[in-house]
Amino acid sequence: MTTPISAVTAAISTPAVAAPISLSDTSAAGSASGTSFAGLIGKALESNQAAQDSASQLAIKAATGDDIDVHNYLAAATEANLSTQLTVQVRNKAVEAFQEIMRLQA
Repeated sequence: MTTPISAVTAAISTPAVAAPISLSDTSAAGSASGTSFAGLIGKALESNQAAQDSASQLAIKAATGDDIDVHNYLAAATEANLSTQLTVQVRNKAVEAFQEIMRLQA
């Protein structure tokens, strides 16, 4: 059972502290587009979920005997795998950065 992406993005965009922390981008590209860090993370998670869903749908079709293009299935499965690996690595780096910041405050 997976958690809906909308619940994850709502949790990211809703701060748990009394005063919200602004993650404003000072670059011209970031300020022109008006996207926030939480929005970017949410879009990345939605993209990852879409890749997983696509690979799952093709796997179900293959398992039930529907005629599918094996090349498309392998491409979708590889994309889903790489997307998940990237998501895990980004999470690991974020945790490491948080832990480093907490060590600096001590």
